[in-house]
Amino acid sequence: MTDPHTGTTSTPADGGTARPLRLGTRRSALATSQSGWVADRLREAGREVELVLVTTEGDTSRRSLTEIGGTGVFASALRGALLDGRIDLAVHSLKDLPTAPAEGLVVAAVPEREDPRDVLVARDGLALQDLPTGAVVGTGSPRRAAQLGLLRPDLEVRDIRGNVDSRIRMVRDHVLDAVVLARAGLARLGRLDEATEVLDLEDMVPAAGQGALAVECRVDDTGLAADLAEILDHPATRAAVSAERAALAALEAGCTAPVGALAEPGTPGTDEHDHPDDAPPSVTLILHAFAALDTGAQRRVTSGAVDAPEELGRAMAALLLNRPDPTGLVAAGSHTPESDL
Repeated sequence: MTDPHTGTTSTPADGGTARPLRLGTRRSALATSQSGWVADRLREAGREVELVLVTTEGDTSRRSLTEIGGTGVFASALRGALLDGRIDLAVHSLKDLPTAPAEGLVVAAVPEREDPRDVLVARDGLALQDLPTGAVVGTGSPRRAAQLGLLRPDLEVRDIRGNVDSRIRMVRDHVLDAVVLARAGLARLGRLDEATEVLDLEDMVPAAGQGALAVECRVDDTGLAADLAEILDHPATRAAVSAERAALAALEAGCTAPVGALAEPGTPGTDEHDHPDDAPPSVTLILHAFAALDTGAQRRVTSGAVDAPEELGRAMAALLLNRPDPTGLVAAGSHTPESDL
């Protein structure tokens, strides 16, 4: 039968055979690639899955994300389709998902993330430091724009929209000298060889949740939620992104704010005197953050227990809000370019 909302065809339950799981996804090449990966994992576990394409406001509007609301513009249509029963589960890029929980829905699984760093795609194979003075670099992210302004204040940072292909085409067509993109997106599209530089964490802190996916379903679909968690959830990734998103939430910053956060596993206390011979070193999370606040821009690093990631995120937010940066990295007067306000 044909779904009247999407035009996709599904096989109804027949002879005791359960109908396929309807997995909702945005229509872009990157979104369908990500959702296809999740569908393949579920099929390997014996579940029948069909993709249902859903159009979101973020896909149809050409305006800046800050103009159309930013947080949630890619997620709201998928969540609506979940709540009204048109789909059974949805796959989101976690960095696009609002930090506030959605009533009636649960993030049942956070699969293992891709490399979360940003990359540069530049003309002539150039790295960021090799771009000439006045070069034009495109990004739709205030977070990236703010950090580019610290690294290379001589560059012109231009606000752009569009999918991965259209952004790279702007470089190929000499509209821009370079663009900054998520490495994970290029990897999932099989286009990683087009990156001319992978940006170091010390230079460009990624968005909270970058490189990770969120698999969401209805909270009352307890059987499906349990299956998704068992098949797809990666506890280390979930802990890391929980810390990152807790920092974002405490700062009351959305996905278009000039804020970045990345948590990584760490094992401080590796010195032999730091723990008994019969006890392993404690496993912690190391949380890196960047924020361009009214008082200036700063980068901070702190750590905390891996089993209390939200507490670590809130502690990071308190550092950014309440204490001056002791490392001297505050850029007095630095701000987000006017085109991104």
